[in-house]
Amino acid sequence: MADRGTALAVYVPGGSVIHRLPAGLKLLALTAAGAAVLALGSPLSAGIAVAVSALGFAAARLGPRYAWRGVRPTWIFLLGIFAFQWWTADLSRAVGVVGSIIALVLAATLVSLTTRTTDMIDAIVWLLGPLRRVGVNPDRVALQLALGVRAVPLVAELAETARQAQYARGRRGSPRAFAVPLVVRALRRADAMSDALHARGLDD
Repeated sequence: MADRGTALAVYVPGGSVIHRLPAGLKLLALTAAGAAVLALGSPLSAGIAVAVSALGFAAARLGPRYAWRGVRPTWIFLLGIFAFQWWTADLSRAVGVVGSIIALVLAATLVSLTTRTTDMIDAIVWLLGPLRRVGVNPDRVALQLALGVRAVPLVAELAETARQAQYARGRRGSPRAFAVPLVVRALRRADAMSDALHARGLDD
């Protein structure tokens, strides 16, 4: 079961090969894969990226429900992006862009589920260590990046909660009934997170 002691604790303990990979290696792979997929943006590259992400979930011994939970709440945004890309470009572009986003969401969710937050921060600090010489604070950058990666499944969870509330009110066809509660919940969670960081002296 995932540790839900804190808002960002979505790590699922396990002994798979994905869990045992160094956090730094997973972050580097996520960054490189994201840059490559976004740069190419073709349906083929997006399909390959989605397939690789799916294999990653299988290797991590995380069932399809974990992957589905990461993608499902974003369908309304993906649908809007797909329609816009198809309208302004063509079908191939729309498939490539939406497929790339799905692949990145899956990859970020996989990293989040198989990597402890502390390990992630330590890895980023180590990777950015040489930049101290030019005035970069690796600890602050590490915290921001770790929060960014964790935000993917967190926003997905908030979206799913907003969707369930929308269905409970019998307003399935109303985008506003979904978007407004999602934004309110996201802002409240951001305020809570800000207060937590402030209490730990990390807001300067």
